[in-house]
Amino acid sequence: MVRRARTLGPPRNKSLANKLCGVLCASLAALFLLCSVSPVAAQGPSSLEPGPKPPDVPARWKPWIGEYSSTPSSAPAHAVSMVSEKDGFIEISERIAGTDGTRYESKDKFLVRGSSPATHGLRIGPSGKRQFVSGDQVESEITPDFGAHAQILIKPVHPVAELRTEALLASPPKEAGPFRKPELVELTTLDPAIHLDIRYATTNDFLGTAVYTQARAFMQKPAAEALVRALHKLEPLGYGLLIHDAYRPWYVTKIFWDATPPEGKIFVADPKDGSRHNRGCAVDLTLYDLATGKPIEMPGTYDEMSPRSFPDYPGGTSLERWHRDLLRRAMESEGFTVYEHEWWHFDYKDWQKYPILNIKFEDLHSGQGLASAN
Repeated sequence: MVRRARTLGPPRNKSLANKLCGVLCASLAALFLLCSVSPVAAQGPSSLEPGPKPPDVPARWKPWIGEYSSTPSSAPAHAVSMVSEKDGFIEISERIAGTDGTRYESKDKFLVRGSSPATHGLRIGPSGKRQFVSGDQVESEITPDFGAHAQILIKPVHPVAELRTEALLASPPKEAGPFRKPELVELTTLDPAIHLDIRYATTNDFLGTAVYTQARAFMQKPAAEALVRALHKLEPLGYGLLIHDAYRPWYVTKIFWDATPPEGKIFVADPKDGSRHNRGCAVDLTLYDLATGKPIEMPGTYDEMSPRSFPDYPGGTSLERWHRDLLRRAMESEGFTVYEHEWWHFDYKDWQKYPILNIKFEDLHSGQGLASAN
């Protein structure tokens, strides 16, 4: 027997109809709000995480993660051995640079669990340096350890003192404009979770001598405010921001360029074009652990002039790459873009709207582009 469908008419009780209409409207409003909220805001800080956080490698393996070569670190290496970790496996690869680009060719792969460096050709050499031995080939580690002091990676082409004198007498390139009025703010005034490690004010930089006269960090106000928003997304995950560099007077950019040999030029800005640091819209930074105050280990060290500095470098450990990608996701969520050669360097979206500045830190005041932090 076929049951005839009953036709529903309007509710007999008007108050019931009104209640049903109210519930329906409230549900639609809630659905609209849910759809209009950005994914980061809707899901919370954990949405920044690039997948589940991986465990660190065992202590016995950590110092051996890095790159090895038979040529010294100051010479261009045509073939480099890379020891890395991914998903619980140690992988030994060879980095080969060719006319069609750079590729990594896997040579060995084994589980971290139950393995030891000595059984895979890793040893301490006569000079005390770590080495990778494969057959009759002996390669020494060419990358600095995390946290190593005085990571001097280049020999300046000319004495820095001479270059400083020349740079202070030179003038930045002329620009047509128009530009926004500079509003530089000091980053440490914005949030106590912003820490500084201004290497260029110390001898622990890539030139081995101090270039800045003061250990301070400034950015244009909109960029600084975006930086703080990125910080607030990272804090619930247990991380703060450690600033290595921000606004950079133009004369310092000229020193860096003139001091760097040709093979390192991709890591420094050409003074004839100026740097986004000169405009107050670039920042060099990393993560630190809020609980301990210690910097977080990344696949490469700050200002290292090697492929380990690239944002997509496949070496290091799973945890190091996870932290590198977390920093990038947080910064990109607030309008910053990572520089293609440096995982630590981020440019703010409006950098073109500000002029190249050449004001020394000690000369910054309200009449010279220094704005209130409030």
